Amino acid sequence: MDTFYLKITACDRVFFEGECEYLSFPGYDGSLGVMAHHQPMATVVENGEIKFRLPGGEERYVIVSDGMMNVENNRVDILAFTAERPDEIDIKAAERELEIAREQLQQKQSLVEYNLSSASMARAMARLSGARKLNTGDHM
Repeated sequence: MDTFYLKITACDRVFFEGECEYLSFPGYDGSLGVMAHHQPMATVVENGEIKFRLPGGEERYVIVSDGMMNVENNRVDILAFTAERPDEIDIKAAERELEIAREQLQQKQSLVEYNLSSASMARAMARLSGARKLNTGDHM
């Protein structure tokens, strides 16, 4: 199968860099996919799970916060605020983050504070979902 070059970068590290056969990611309108020789595009990556397949068939998963993706010349670059393997996520900490975000959303807030609380809640939910799938073996 044809491959393309994939680089996933978070604020604190390069999460992955190498050849890839297939990539699915959470986009604005739902889950989208990229294969070798995809048309050029720039798009948003939403909070959620990215799945990619390496040459040889191994599948890997990463939980990302929102970011951007650029596809051109058989290369995909993803820049996300955070990128974590499901086994790196502390479920108890993610549950606390979700509860804090829910409490903040119930308080009277400015529009900016509301948007930040909503983003925190979406990120916590994505992290919890990814970590729980690891424990059940039920990935996308």
